[in-house]
Amino acid sequence: MWRRLAAVAATVLFAAALPAQAENVLQDVSFSAAGDGGVNVTLQLAGPAGDAQIFTTESPPRIAVDLPDTRSEVANRRIAVGSGATSAISTIEAGGKTRVVIDLFQMATYDARTEGNRVLLRIGSAHAGSPAATQAGDQSDPAKRIGDGVSVSNIDFRRTPAGAGRVIITFDGEGAVADMQTEGGSIYIDLAHVGLPDNLAQRLDVTDFATPVQTIESRRNRGGTGIRVNTAGDMESLAYQTGNEYVIEVSPVAEEEVAAASNEGGTLGGDQVKAYNGEPVTFNFQDIPVRTVLQLIAEQSGKNIVAADTVQGNITLRLMNVPWDQTLDIILRAKQLDKREDGNVIWVAPQSEIASFEKALADARIELEQREALQTVYIPVNYGSAEEIANLLTSEAQQSQGGGASGGGAGGGAMQQRGFLSPRGSVTFDSRSNTLLLNDIPSKIAEIRELIEILDRPVDQVLIEARIVIATEDFSREMGARFGAAGIQYNSGNTVLTHGSLESTNQARNGLVELLHDPDADGPTFQVPSGYNVNLPALNPLASKFALGILGANYLLDLELSALETEGRGEVVANPRVITSNQQEAVIKQGDEVGYVTQQNSGGAGGQFTVQFKEVVLELKVTPTITQDDRVFLKMNVKKDQVEGYVQTALYSVPQISKREINTSVLVDNGQTVVLGGVYEFKNKEDVSKVPFLGDLPGIGKLFQNKLGEKSKAELLIFVTPKILRPAPKR
Repeated sequence: MWRRLAAVAATVLFAAALPAQAENVLQDVSFSAAGDGGVNVTLQLAGPAGDAQIFTTESPPRIAVDLPDTRSEVANRRIAVGSGATSAISTIEAGGKTRVVIDLFQMATYDARTEGNRVLLRIGSAHAGSPAATQAGDQSDPAKRIGDGVSVSNIDFRRTPAGAGRVIITFDGEGAVADMQTEGGSIYIDLAHVGLPDNLAQRLDVTDFATPVQTIESRRNRGGTGIRVNTAGDMESLAYQTGNEYVIEVSPVAEEEVAAASNEGGTLGGDQVKAYNGEPVTFNFQDIPVRTVLQLIAEQSGKNIVAADTVQGNITLRLMNVPWDQTLDIILRAKQLDKREDGNVIWVAPQSEIASFEKALADARIELEQREALQTVYIPVNYGSAEEIANLLTSEAQQSQGGGASGGGAGGGAMQQRGFLSPRGSVTFDSRSNTLLLNDIPSKIAEIRELIEILDRPVDQVLIEARIVIATEDFSREMGARFGAAGIQYNSGNTVLTHGSLESTNQARNGLVELLHDPDADGPTFQVPSGYNVNLPALNPLASKFALGILGANYLLDLELSALETEGRGEVVANPRVITSNQQEAVIKQGDEVGYVTQQNSGGAGGQFTVQFKEVVLELKVTPTITQDDRVFLKMNVKKDQVEGYVQTALYSVPQISKREINTSVLVDNGQTVVLGGVYEFKNKEDVSKVPFLGDLPGIGKLFQNKLGEKSKAELLIFVTPKILRPAPKR
């Protein structure tokens, strides 16, 4: 103990003797052997040596020199010494300062002084029984060195919510000393004088956990146990030891973050990711008092840390470039401590002590509220409903009691207590004046007034404009022909008649017989009836026609060609629009109610006829929701009906209604027009009527055909444009 007090006193005296220096550079670190077995260490700076701070640790034995406002240009960060009590010298730069750590075989006396731009330390020789003295004697019998020490009882691996890999080494007792070194893509932990059971001397593959850690290899060495953690990719590591556990946490390096949020936020809140932005610190301590570490964090952070008297115990830490606030959380979690911040002051105490303190504060506040006088205030509600706000203020109590009473009208309604109110508070409302009647303590009244100011605001409105476009295009072409031939021939006293049909042949025959019996009655002629061999004209009466007739002495030829081509285009545009409040449904429709007749008891005589009506409307039904980023979520139903015709029954006709409807939800920017949907219909029809064989002849075959071609197109598009309408501020 006296040695530690002497070291601390020397640190204070030495820090007071050195002049302050704003900025400096450590250029070189060198050593030389002293005549008495000691070592002289020289720190060469670019400018005058400033306010250097020296502290020591006993386990492991080390002397650390902190050079504030100094950066390092030392090429070799670790120098092996192996002389006297000195093992090695390491140089680390972090947090705007440079630390020189002198590793010792065991604690030894030292002297420190400054000479211009140099800091000089003289370290005494190792005493008998030091690790340097015993190392050679134990090389032949490793079992003897570790037989009486602690052993590794378990090696576990876990993945944190932030994607970091956590290696947890558990010992069967306290006192294990770990030395962690980063070597390229791996981390090596040297556990001197620590045993390793056979079942733990193995290689663990943890690649499937998707962390920077790939494998964990543990094996015995001549000095104890060595554990190598192989990693992949850019990573950063930290290690800390508490009790019989040593934890190494390997986190991926984020490109956009200075520090990885790789551990739990807070000591009582469970696993949640927290981002740290404090200045990075580097700690490498073995069994250092927790209060000392808190003092170092206070110096680094510039915060005022108040530690309760019950904050006790030691901790082992090895943290490289870790934000100070993350370091503080690690220490608090490891020692079951918690913190509370108030401005620039951080209070640190055991978790149970803070919980008891806060519980006592809450109990005192409740007791004060029970004694405080009640006040009655009247709060008018401008834009909302006083009844709804009263229900909101008491909703918690109503749920816990299975519902509450509500009232309205001239006398208002009495509400259940609790909710946002104090245990003695109550609220009623008057529906005529839309006013809340609040009876509670002043602090609760102030809170409720603030809440009502937030809730009682004019609601934003939305103008929804829809456009329904129906475009149609029709085209038809029809071509046909009629062809007939008639003739008479006398052959050996016989008369041969030819005509287009049997009926017309009979008519011609009757006329010829009448002529033969009375040739002088009406002259030597008779009327030849019409008859067509091919009768395939255009059916539309509006078709254009061209006819040709050839009459000879004994024959008659008739030919008629008909053709029709029609074209039609149409466009129907409907433009419904409606304004509604945020999250309120709006409906607008326009159209007719078409009547039709139905019959009841149709199976018997004297059925009853009833006229019913069916809506044929253009309808827009919409519920808008305004998001925080000024976009509009629309739940819409758009419908357009149209009477296409009537279906005729035996007694009455029934309307045939075509429906076009869309039901959807869509997220739209303010003022943006989007297409909700569309339907495209295309119809292509071609009918050919012809005389077999003759209609297939090239060229002339068209005289024996009737061809009808129809094409129609119909397209339905529905557009919507929402516009947010905000109320003008009150003047």
